[in-house]
Amino acid sequence: MAKKEVTVEQKLRALYDLQLIDSRVDEIRNVRGELPLEVEDLEDEVAGLHTRLEKLNLELDAIDESIKNKKNLIEEAKVLIKKYTEQQKNVRNNREYNSLSKEIEFQELEIELAEKNIKEHKAQTVQKKDTIEQTKNRSKERNEHLSHKKGELDAILAETKKEEELLLTKSDDYQNEIEDRLVAAYIRIRKNVKNGLAIVPIERGASGGSFFTIPPQVQMEIASRKKIITDEHSGRILVDQELAKEQKEKMEKLFSSF
Repeated sequence: MAKKEVTVEQKLRALYDLQLIDSRVDEIRNVRGELPLEVEDLEDEVAGLHTRLEKLNLELDAIDESIKNKKNLIEEAKVLIKKYTEQQKNVRNNREYNSLSKEIEFQELEIELAEKNIKEHKAQTVQKKDTIEQTKNRSKERNEHLSHKKGELDAILAETKKEEELLLTKSDDYQNEIEDRLVAAYIRIRKNVKNGLAIVPIERGASGGSFFTIPPQVQMEIASRKKIITDEHSGRILVDQELAKEQKEKMEKLFSSF
């Protein structure tokens, strides 16, 4: 749909209104600050700790299973030693006796190795349980911190969400009333300047927030509202102080109605 033809002054007023709306959205988002990112980071950390706990518990189960297997091996070796010892009583020659002796010796070595492994595994179990306990404590502490931060964020969102949504809708409405090239210029300038201020009034002979004085002739042109003028230093669109004051009063009434 084609946008209706408007005067330069109407364009400047619409642009400044848009700036006031978007600045109000910026203020709301600044109140939240880094909270959304903090909550996201904490959620990632808690999820990571949960995954770590699962892995540690699986490793602990594997150690317990290994200890059980080693104990079974020891019992089996003892049975074999008893069996080979009994067989030695009925051997017919030294070769058979020596062969059984080697089998007994092998099983004794198996028992020795298994007992050594069990000892190592028990030490690992103690260490693993200690790590699990530390991870559980860390997880509990991080969960509590996450719950607190979520509460803070939810409270801020509850206070500001409705206003932000209304402001964003108004921002879209105003953009639809302004010609595309001006909206594109506004968005580009807003991205490139401090505090997102693409349109500023003249204050004490300089553009808002700047120390560069604007020549009187240019100030008169800005006050005439006959053409759109940008600050040669920052690239921001300039409006006169009276227009800015009028639009601020108008938009403050709008904001107070939300």
